[in-house]
Amino acid sequence: MGRVYTPIPSSLITGPAISDSRRTGYNPLMELRRALRLAIGLVAIGCAAAYAQAPWGFREGRVAPRFAPPSMPDGNFTFCRIMYERVRTEAMGMGWVTDYPYAEINLMTRLSELTKTPVSRDERGQPNHWVVRLTDPALFNCAFTMASDVGTIGLTPAEREGLRRYLLKGGFLWVDDFWGTAAWDHWSAEIGSVLPPSEYPIEDVPCTDPVFRTQMNVEAVPQITNIQFWRSVGGSTTSERGEDSKDVHFRAIRDRHGRIMVAMTHNTDIADSWEREGEELAFFRQFSPNGYAFGINVVLHAMTH
Repeated sequence: MGRVYTPIPSSLITGPAISDSRRTGYNPLMELRRALRLAIGLVAIGCAAAYAQAPWGFREGRVAPRFAPPSMPDGNFTFCRIMYERVRTEAMGMGWVTDYPYAEINLMTRLSELTKTPVSRDERGQPNHWVVRLTDPALFNCAFTMASDVGTIGLTPAEREGLRRYLLKGGFLWVDDFWGTAAWDHWSAEIGSVLPPSEYPIEDVPCTDPVFRTQMNVEAVPQITNIQFWRSVGGSTTSERGEDSKDVHFRAIRDRHGRIMVAMTHNTDIADSWEREGEELAFFRQFSPNGYAFGINVVLHAMTH
C-alpha cells in the first residue's frame, strides 16, 4: 500500500504498564528495544510523510475492503477483520471500518519484527490482511479475527450461527474500541445471543492471567484514546465518555477447556496505538509502546492456546 515501515525508537519503550521479564538469558523488552531502534525523527517525519502520500489520506473508511479468499495463500499468521452492519451509532465510531486497514498492517509488521512469528505477505512483501463476514465460509480459514466499535454491531440470525460455530470450532475474536455503559450493554446482549451467558459467562481477566506474560510483562491494560479525541482535549484525559468510561475492562469468554474464545477490551482503543503510530510523535510516545506490548501478548496467547 505504499507504506514505509520504520522501527519504533528504543528510547520510547518505557511506561508503567510494561516491566522486564525475569526469564534466564532472555529479556523480551531488550529484544523489543533492539527491534524498535530508529531515531525519533524518522517516526515523526518519515512515517507521517508516507501516510500523507497515500491517495486516500489517513482516515478510516477510504480503503475498500480486501475480502478473504476461499483459501489462504499460506499458513502464516494473518489478520481478519469482521465486517458487520451498524444498527446504532457511537461518538467517533465508524462501525466495522474503525481502525481499518492500518491497525492490522502495523500490528502484523511489528509482530514480525518483535517475535519469530511468520507473517503472511503478498507479492510486494506487504502483510496479508483480510475482511470477512460472519456468514462467509472463509471465516473458518481465519485463526485470528478482530472487530472494532462493537457497541454498534447488529448480528443477523445467520451471522450469530456463523460466529458461534467459528468460536466453538477453535476460532478467536478480539473486540476493541467501544466505550461506556450503553456500548457495553449493546455488545454484551449481541454476544449473549451467540454464546448464552448461562453456558459461556463473561469474566474479567485479572492481571495475573498468563495472557499478560506471553512475551512482555504487562502490568495493566492501557487506556488508549483515539487520536482525534486526544487532540481535542489536549491530551488531558484518556476517558472518551468521562466518568462512564474511566475504568478499563479486559474481559473474556472461555470455552469449556478454559481457552479464550472472545477477548474484549472495553473503554480503550488498543488498535489506535497501532494504526496511528506514525501520525504524531507525542501520541506515539504516550500510547504505542504499551499498545504493542499488550497487543502482541494477546496475539501470541491466542495463537498458542
